[in-house]
Amino acid sequence: MTDAVMNDAQSNEQMLRDRANHASDAVKRSLKKRYAAEARFKAYGITAIGIALAAVVILFTTIISSGLPAFTDTTITLNVELKEDVIDPEGTRDPLTLANANYRKIVFDTLLAEMPEVQGRRDKRALTSMLSQGASFQVQQLVTADPSLIGQTVELALPVAADFDLYKKGVINKDTDEADRRVSDKQMAWFDTLEERGIIQTGFNTTFFANADSREPELAGIWGATMGSLFTMLVTLLMSFPIGVCAAVYLEEFAPKNRLTQIIEVNINNLAAVPSIVFGLLGLAVFINFFGLPRSAPLVGGMVLALMTLPTIIIAARAALKAVPPSIREAALGLGASRMQVVTHHVLPLAMPGILTGTIIGMAQALGETAPLLMIGMVAFIVDIPGSVTDPATVLPVQVFLWADSPERAFVARTSAAIMVLLTFLIFMNALAVVLRKKFERRW
Repeated sequence: MTDAVMNDAQSNEQMLRDRANHASDAVKRSLKKRYAAEARFKAYGITAIGIALAAVVILFTTIISSGLPAFTDTTITLNVELKEDVIDPEGTRDPLTLANANYRKIVFDTLLAEMPEVQGRRDKRALTSMLSQGASFQVQQLVTADPSLIGQTVELALPVAADFDLYKKGVINKDTDEADRRVSDKQMAWFDTLEERGIIQTGFNTTFFANADSREPELAGIWGATMGSLFTMLVTLLMSFPIGVCAAVYLEEFAPKNRLTQIIEVNINNLAAVPSIVFGLLGLAVFINFFGLPRSAPLVGGMVLALMTLPTIIIAARAALKAVPPSIREAALGLGASRMQVVTHHVLPLAMPGILTGTIIGMAQALGETAPLLMIGMVAFIVDIPGSVTDPATVLPVQVFLWADSPERAFVARTSAAIMVLLTFLIFMNALAVVLRKKFERRW
């Protein structure tokens, strides 16, 4: 009897051990599967990040490599004789006479004198096409600024045409068939001859940063669009920031919680997701057609972008106000402060870092917008640099759009260069938001 009991006990113990071993094996297999799944998920995440980084690197590499040539330009140095019989034959020094003189003839004659071996009307025309149309304008500006130079010979670095600038930079090469390029073999030989004489140089392109738009790529710059963006962002900030902050303060601190405020909050959230071109249509219908404000002006562009930015600022400001602990409000009220004093003296200063961050992010989004500005006419070709918010202007994103749509090959580099400048502004604004957040952030 005792042996049977012992056998049963041993049998039960062995059965328990077998079950435990089986459960342990099952757990091990389950853990192995879990670890394998986690490893796969980690690999997927690393692969996704790697693909994203590779795409960003490819994007920036493409933009930078395409845009770097725009930061240099090619000039030809000539000793230009400012002939009085051409500029001011009567010697009156009248500003109108000086402005309307035939400076093109002066510049062309100087270049032809450098290459006396070039004969024939067609060849001479081909040689003088090497100079940019802005060369004569440069001489005109020099003479009108200082009429005492008339009759003298001055050394000037004059811009070459865009095609020859591309040839100098290697974009156009001799290996291409002559029928497939805009620079002939003769013109290349003349250009090489002048380069061997040391009168053709390549330097930093100040024109790109100092001029407004132009039909000629070698004369086109971003300063007009930059000033347009500056005026537009100024109007946007002056309108959206105070209105957005006041609306957020009212909704968060003073507005009763009823059906009306709920509808307002829902509509604010919905406006943040409305396509930007809708705001452009609104600006066209209300600001231009109804109120008669000037088309293609930073004033209207800033008002349209302010409407587009308002939901972002309101949402960010409300989130910053909610982040302020209720104990701050209760303590201020307990000491006898009014609700307005609580908000202005305690809540707003503590929420300001978050409000500024949301405002800067909203402004950065507005800076990169194009669609709403196209609807109000800021796609116009503007050659003058705006001096106020009511002057005709364009902005950097629209300038990029215009140059990208141009058939001139030289505008490709300027398009990428303008994108680089725009990205620099956007990165700076986002970095400023991070710095302000870190500087003024408080922890409770």
